[in-house]
Amino acid sequence: MVASVDSIGIGRLPAARPGPVPWVAMYHSVGDCSDDPYRITVTPERLERQLAWLRRRGLRGVSVAELLAARARGEGRRLVGLTFDDGYADFATDALPLLRRWNCGATLFVLPGRLGGDNAWDPLGPRKPLLTADGIRHAAAEGVEIGSHGLTHVDLTKADDLTLKTEVAESRALLTELTGTRVDGFCYPYGTIDTRAVEAVREAGYAYACAIDPGPLTGPHALPRVYIGQDDTALRLHLKHWLHRLRRRPVEGL
Repeated sequence: MVASVDSIGIGRLPAARPGPVPWVAMYHSVGDCSDDPYRITVTPERLERQLAWLRRRGLRGVSVAELLAARARGEGRRLVGLTFDDGYADFATDALPLLRRWNCGATLFVLPGRLGGDNAWDPLGPRKPLLTADGIRHAAAEGVEIGSHGLTHVDLTKADDLTLKTEVAESRALLTELTGTRVDGFCYPYGTIDTRAVEAVREAGYAYACAIDPGPLTGPHALPRVYIGQDDTALRLHLKHWLHRLRRRPVEGL
């Protein structure tokens, strides 16, 4: 069981000098990738090989909350954050059993405004079902950290002030009520980020937020991540792991 955010104390530890960027992997759907125009799907077989690669290298996948808390204690050199965006239903059926098998934790970023719906924001399809409220509670009960991906998957850099506040703050309130635990993690839809979105996330009370490539922005509310896809074999994973620290700037406050 992964430690909860409350028990590990993320957000209450003193800020440190800028440290090497944490390695946080970005997944989406786990299942059939034969029709995958956005390249967001990995098969269960590929995910298992990727988790096995981590363990062979002495690394362990954990939630972002656990990773950041370990780093704040001066630990966590062998930890890798595993994140799954959008809250696809196949997380429960295909990803979660593999995470259990390889003793890995993860953070699942979900959309409380689309519970039991599908990925209607992807115009090219295919339609993929999203987790229901019960599915999210099941993942949380299995030790998965639940974070917000916004309310309905809106590009926050293009949202008006009311929409921005609703997507960020209301989604946190709904997930807190749904899971019965504090929600400290946010993930920017589409990975897009600007200072206005970062400030809204910070003001809503999140301890951290994940982007993809935050550009000049840095800090716990602008964490970069590494895209992981179906083509990422052991060699490609090794290169991505090595290049990530070279290409990303140190993170303020971590």
